[in-house]
Amino acid sequence: MHAVGGVSGLLLQVAQGGSRSWILRATIGNKRRDVGLGGYPDVTLSQARDKAREAREKIVQGIDPVAERKAARDALIASNAKRMTFAEAARRKHTAIASEFRNARSRDNWLSSLERYAFPIIGELEVEAVELPHVLSVLEPIWKTKTETATRVRQRMESVFNWAIVGKYRESANPAVWKGNLAEVLPKPAKIAKVKHQRALDWHEVPAFMERLRQRGGMSAKALEFAILTAARSGEVRFATWAEFDLDARIWTVPEERTKNGKTHRVPLSDDALALLKAMPRFEGSEFVFTAPRGGALSDMSLSAITKKMNVDAVPHGFRSSFKDWARHRSNMPDEVSELALAHVNSDATRAAYARDELLPQRDRLMRQWAAFCVDGEPTKASVSNIGEARA
Repeated sequence: MHAVGGVSGLLLQVAQGGSRSWILRATIGNKRRDVGLGGYPDVTLSQARDKAREAREKIVQGIDPVAERKAARDALIASNAKRMTFAEAARRKHTAIASEFRNARSRDNWLSSLERYAFPIIGELEVEAVELPHVLSVLEPIWKTKTETATRVRQRMESVFNWAIVGKYRESANPAVWKGNLAEVLPKPAKIAKVKHQRALDWHEVPAFMERLRQRGGMSAKALEFAILTAARSGEVRFATWAEFDLDARIWTVPEERTKNGKTHRVPLSDDALALLKAMPRFEGSEFVFTAPRGGALSDMSLSAITKKMNVDAVPHGFRSSFKDWARHRSNMPDEVSELALAHVNSDATRAAYARDELLPQRDRLMRQWAAFCVDGEPTKASVSNIGEARA
């Protein structure tokens, strides 16, 4: 240590390796402390003297410059630890809720929608810095043209900001909240969203279509025929595995992770549906009932391609509407029977029936009638006028 003068206690410290640094030796409180002022030559003698005077002035005021510097450094570290971009926060949120999704597709869609619409605009912004105008920049371009998608993006942004607030990465209010916030500057989704109905074949035309369909070869045609006979969704059929079927009990059990409502759905199999299954080949190494030519499940366009090739103005999902219309016109079954056949559990009646026995006996009779209609074109006369009589 070498005293350099100019300020009491200012020293030049020379290390064994030759490096030099400035030190202020002073009494702080009742303890002697060495206060570092920086290395030479980065800090000149003149600068060292200025720093030493500032440090001594603080000591006179009762401030410990060493403790003050440590507090500032700790605050900087803490601040840096809290800094997080919206994109990183979204990925962290997605990881946190990954186990809540019913299937991989839903899980991937959650993040991909943000990657497509939000990340290009606010992805690199700190999650703390995002404000209402930024959120509007994400939503306004798609709010009126892709309303359903925009609504989902808004909900997902809101959940990301909630995660950031709880995690202390954001202190200000959530800028993606609807009520009292975005609701004041964007039109209500219900006022602008147009319900897009899936194109459906008139139920009277289904038997003729089924006759033509059975004349076609290929796995996709068989999958579409099975989907129509069971009034099932395309994805439920395409990903159906042999393990889901009890052919002796004539029941297909669609697991909850593959249903839209997240509930296990049991489907009674008519004679025609059962015969179709028994005639299906089983491929080594494939668990799927309807295996694609190159292995694995059929693509989601494979069934649509069949209706296009047959020049039918309908999509596979539309046959569920055909089934529903047929049930209304040609079945005396209560409405909740056909609703449960479609896996619609969205009313008090259907929820109560689902909780009891899923109306399997009635649904079994309904699906047999539907299959018979699909074959011969003549609606059968339903003998059930109410649920109670059906159980008797």
